[in-house]
Amino acid sequence: MLKLAAVVGPTASGKTDLAIKLAQKLGGEIVSCDSMQVYKGMDIGTAKAKKKERSAVPHHLIDIVDIDQDFSVAQYQRLAKQTIAEINYRDNIPILVGGTGLYYQAVVDNYQFFPLQSKQPVRKKWEHFIDESGLDSAYLILQKVDKTYSEIVSSTDRKRIVRALEVYELTGKPFSTFQKRDQTTYTLAVAGLYQEREELYRRIDQRVDQMIEEGLIDEVSALRQTKNYHDDLNSMQALGYKQIIAYLNGFIDRESMINEIKRETRRFAKRQFTWFKRDKRIFWIETGKNIKEEIILEKMCTHIEGHLNTV
Repeated sequence: MLKLAAVVGPTASGKTDLAIKLAQKLGGEIVSCDSMQVYKGMDIGTAKAKKKERSAVPHHLIDIVDIDQDFSVAQYQRLAKQTIAEINYRDNIPILVGGTGLYYQAVVDNYQFFPLQSKQPVRKKWEHFIDESGLDSAYLILQKVDKTYSEIVSSTDRKRIVRALEVYELTGKPFSTFQKRDQTTYTLAVAGLYQEREELYRRIDQRVDQMIEEGLIDEVSALRQTKNYHDDLNSMQALGYKQIIAYLNGFIDRESMINEIKRETRRFAKRQFTWFKRDKRIFWIETGKNIKEEIILEKMCTHIEGHLNTV
């Protein structure tokens, strides 16, 4: 079986930096598992590793589509599986890194997707509902009809929320039931990173402030000037981008925009941890401010090498 390591956990838990150091120790290559890092030009708000950091070890599935393109989990799964196989053939270790639970699960559990043709009148009905009542209202409905999928998809992911509600209306069955797990094709070792809630929320607030200082508002302004841009693009529903668009359109002031990004990111991190902690294969490692980095890396290496070297 092919080998696959993974580093997962909520946003701001330190995955990016630690994964790069892990890859350097193990002779690994990083495969991004983030639904928004696939988009070109969305660098600051998605917390992509800097180009200098990416030059330290090979990175894959970052900056592969333009912001006006739709990109599905099925497309990601196909590209990720191909990339993981190629890294194995080079006798390196692929390290899946990110916090998008659906993308992670599609790869490690070899999800089988069952396509269902869209019905435009039903889709337009839910689009209109969101325009009139708001995305939060649609997400609340999704939580009632498909709790499993609501815990995987972001509450700001308009496209996937609409699709899930459309499928439920057409079939009477939760969208999650159409995504069948298959036996994994990998020898898998997963390290999960976490922090105590107070520390994680502090890091989230700090990171949002840093993103604003680094030019996130200018990044969004530049993206709005690109060809085929419109505010309803799926890429622009990402955390931070959506709030800044509202700010640039004059709907909220700067302070409210920053506070909303922090609040929604904390909620997102909570959903991420809730989802990942259900996976009993994950070996959890605390990454609090009082824990030395070398100790964390040693635990990660020991766990991953212990599992992958058994084959």
